[in-house]
Amino acid sequence: MSYLTENFLLTTKTAKKLYEDYAKKMPICDYHCHLPEKQILENKPFNDIFEVWLAGDHYKWRLMRNFGIDEKFITGDATNKEKFVSYCTALETAFGNPLYHWSQVELKEFFNCELEINAKNADLIWDWCNEFIKINNITPQKLIEQSNVTHVFTTNEIFDDLSTFKEIAKKDYKFKVVPAFRADKIMNIEADGYLGFLQKLGKVENLLDLEEKIEQRLQEFIKVGTTASDIALQSVYKVSQQKDADEVFKRRLNGEQISEDDAKIFKGYLTYFLFKLYAKYDIATELHLGAMRNNNTKMLGILGLDTGYDSIAEDNSTANLSRLLDRLEMENSLPKTVLFNLNPKMNAELMTLLGCFQSSIAKGKIQ
Repeated sequence: MSYLTENFLLTTKTAKKLYEDYAKKMPICDYHCHLPEKQILENKPFNDIFEVWLAGDHYKWRLMRNFGIDEKFITGDATNKEKFVSYCTALETAFGNPLYHWSQVELKEFFNCELEINAKNADLIWDWCNEFIKINNITPQKLIEQSNVTHVFTTNEIFDDLSTFKEIAKKDYKFKVVPAFRADKIMNIEADGYLGFLQKLGKVENLLDLEEKIEQRLQEFIKVGTTASDIALQSVYKVSQQKDADEVFKRRLNGEQISEDDAKIFKGYLTYFLFKLYAKYDIATELHLGAMRNNNTKMLGILGLDTGYDSIAEDNSTANLSRLLDRLEMENSLPKTVLFNLNPKMNAELMTLLGCFQSSIAKGKIQ
């Protein structure tokens, strides 16, 4: 019998009441996810549990690396089953880690499988889940609707093709799929591939051109339903002058190397510009803070971005964030904002700071 009882993790009467009477039947509005919209549109049945469970989950990949599993059995050329067995082998050592319970809940919820995840049961779980997928014709649509999701906000870069969202809107899905606007690749001026990303926006000769391109793209996103945006920063930088950011931008356009201080000048101004733009169009804004990205240069070169090599940043930029929010408030340009902090030592500071910028525009305007 599985240890996942009906009230698993609900240890008080209040917790049980809140879940059973309120949360359990509430729909989910997923305003930040990385589901691939093309996969949702195609809606093809999954071939095996690896495809739906492990193929893109770098949280699971990190656990496997911690256990010393060779990359061949994580993102390499091993078979799907070999990778699945490797994960089960690593997971059995992680009881108490949220990922352990998360994985067990996923098996029970989506595959009706209550076998304990370990190396001994790996073959049984593999066969059980694959048979379940085949019999029930499991597709992305079915999984999303089973989870009572009504809205999916995918994460899309400023230059992404939006035609997929128009096609999804024609489907008879019980949920909506819209893109959340993200300008990270235009923000990260120091990145090696920056000029290539910039070219996707068309001809840009100065910062004013870039601002116009960003606004034009946001308008295109809004046409397919966008109401939310995302800004990811290791820390918040001081708001610089437009002319200073323009000077840095032009030097980057000319192929010059950008120093760390130059990058901060550019990012400080562009963050401010994006917030003002989002306020203009009533776009809710999620500000990612406290993450140090791409720590492992070797693996970045092999696997690319978002493959499990980010960590918590030590930067504490609460003072700069205060000045940014205050300036936007003074200019009546502070949009509804979610502070998505990954550094727990900053939580108390941010919780007290956000209380200084609430208004009657919305309950919990800053969260």
